[in-house]
Amino acid sequence: MRVLHVTQGYWPAMGGTELVIQRVSEELVSRFHDQVTVFTTDCYSGEAFFNRRLPRMPVGSEEHNGVRIRRFHVESRLSGIVRRLQGPVWRYRLPGNEYLRTLAQGPRIRGLRREIAAFPADVIAASSFPLMHMFDAVAAAKRAGRPCVLIGGLHPDDHWGFQRRRIYDAIREAAYIAYTTFEADYVIARGAKRERVFVVGAGVDVERFAAIDKREARRRLGLDEHAPTIGFIGQLGGHKGLDVLIRAMPEVWKRTPEARLLIAGARSMFVPHLEAMIQDLASSRRRRVTVRYDFPSEEKPDLFAAIDAFAYPSGYESFGIAFVEAWAAGKPVVGCLRGAVPSLVSDGVDGLLVPWQDPHALADALSTLIADPARAEAMGAAGRTKAYRRYTWRRVGEKFRDVYSLVA
Repeated sequence: MRVLHVTQGYWPAMGGTELVIQRVSEELVSRFHDQVTVFTTDCYSGEAFFNRRLPRMPVGSEEHNGVRIRRFHVESRLSGIVRRLQGPVWRYRLPGNEYLRTLAQGPRIRGLRREIAAFPADVIAASSFPLMHMFDAVAAAKRAGRPCVLIGGLHPDDHWGFQRRRIYDAIREAAYIAYTTFEADYVIARGAKRERVFVVGAGVDVERFAAIDKREARRRLGLDEHAPTIGFIGQLGGHKGLDVLIRAMPEVWKRTPEARLLIAGARSMFVPHLEAMIQDLASSRRRRVTVRYDFPSEEKPDLFAAIDAFAYPSGYESFGIAFVEAWAAGKPVVGCLRGAVPSLVSDGVDGLLVPWQDPHALADALSTLIADPARAEAMGAAGRTKAYRRYTWRRVGEKFRDVYSLVA
């Protein structure tokens, strides 16, 4: 089968979508001997879609692990200008605000629609909304008479990003892969045909996270070997709830003064705000916070092994690969009662769920896990079992290919 993946970023760019498309592409090549080509951008992150000053990758073609990659130049100047102007248009719901929001977000790639239509693929699959290339993929597939699969990654509570009629118009013209039952039900309620919506999920390399000694991991990372440690490991964005986590920690420290907080992720536009919040803590508490920026991927299993509980109070998750990574390391998780998270995390079984943007509830949940190591260990073990049964890349790759085969 000849598969064309169209996505906003690809290795070595990092992010949830980037990882899913990379690993699925490699599974299709290695296990099913499919020909997989990825059309992607020259950007390391979505910020570069509207910020010309950020570093880029070379435009052109390459191959990695059997997957053919073609990087296109993103024209970010217009998006940067529109991004500064579209706020009032969106706020007052003026005509054209949907198009302006899409243009502001990007990625704007000249000729992408023509290149997709001309490519000899058996199936065209694109991820993720609300970005511009999704609409290019749908239009190009229609022009070329080829089947199209959309991998949406929707965050419905993000109204600026996802309350756009054109997203759901596009979904109705294609097959759709949802990461959770929550997402599937959401798009069906907005007109997608039930028989064309498939719940697949995302995966992790479960074996990478297993059987790593916690003290050894802490020693390698230079962390306290004995203090109870809460971890946030993921995208350092404002929508991920880091501000709520920082506000929750003083309550945790009142109950467990020796507790530590580990935050790890790639630098982003949110980092200055994060550092300002940490700086506002008392000096004795600042010393209990460790931040690791831009860590190598090889270090991620140690980061998860080093913590006692994983805090991820995000309000906008279409899935939450970080939860599964924590489970693979045998750690209990704390997430929010919002979006797709409750359809992934089983409250009281493999983690705890708290109201969104509630630092008191978050502090209580984290303190509960720290105070009861036996319960925390049991939740982590239940999560590891779930990860092995449902969320290995082998299993997820099979599900993606089943959908592609069905629509091709």
